[in-house]
Amino acid sequence: MDIDTIRKNINRLDDELLHIFNERAALALKIGALKKGLDLPIYDPRREKLIFERMQGKNCGPLDNSAIIRLFERVIDESRSLERTHTKGSR
Repeated sequence: MDIDTIRKNINRLDDELLHIFNERAALALKIGALKKGLDLPIYDPRREKLIFERMQGKNCGPLDNSAIIRLFERVIDESRSLERTHTKGSR
């Protein structure tokens, strides 16, 4: 494979990631609305721990588990921020 082909593949994957990130964010907004209705806090450390454990268990590399955790921490942090923005008055 040449560099242009590899870059095209990366671009395709980036497009998929963008779609997936936005789809995940939309679901986080639904969760945020449900949490607000149930008077639950936005931040759920147990849930986040389960996500990290699950992703580490599924990780086949080449990224190591600490890199996977950092990536998911960022994704979750952005989702939580979005939930807070759209559900003002929540804890």
